[in-house]
Amino acid sequence: MNKKILKIIGVIIAFILCFPLHFLYDKFPCFLTSIFAPVNESIWEHMKLLFGSIIVSGIIQKLIIIYRKEKINNICFSNFIGALLSIPIFLILFLPIYFIIGKNFIITISIMLLTIILAEIISYKIMNQKDFKMENKTIIFVIIIYSIFTLLTYFPLKNVLFIDPTNSTYGIR
Repeated sequence: MNKKILKIIGVIIAFILCFPLHFLYDKFPCFLTSIFAPVNESIWEHMKLLFGSIIVSGIIQKLIIIYRKEKINNICFSNFIGALLSIPIFLILFLPIYFIIGKNFIITISIMLLTIILAEIISYKIMNQKDFKMENKTIIFVIIIYSIFTLLTYFPLKNVLFIDPTNSTYGIR
């Protein structure tokens, strides 16, 4: 399979996954879902949504490669780096607009899509490098990032990224 087509599939899957992932904790409120889905409407909690949708998309891409018995370098690691970099990319694009005009659903969704596209481009560039031998370590990196997300869900910092604008609270309800 062409790597570009694989990454286009990745963009579509990640973007679509954002929507059910957004409501996962509301539908199934428990510790497990609080790790992977936003527990409130804060900007930070939505970074879990972005990171998670790209990670799951990467898993699906890996399964496609396995099914097709192809060898593509760095597929897991490249998706992890894309997912990780999606957080600062989104914040750099979103925060100036948020502070100027406030929350706007269409703009937020558009920036989310643009961020996913940029993350998949970064992932594509890494896939085209020689083998980094990081595939087997990627799961450890993902666990570390989700541990940080979980820690900050239950013990959020008291700043603008962590406040739920709908009720002026922090962290899990």
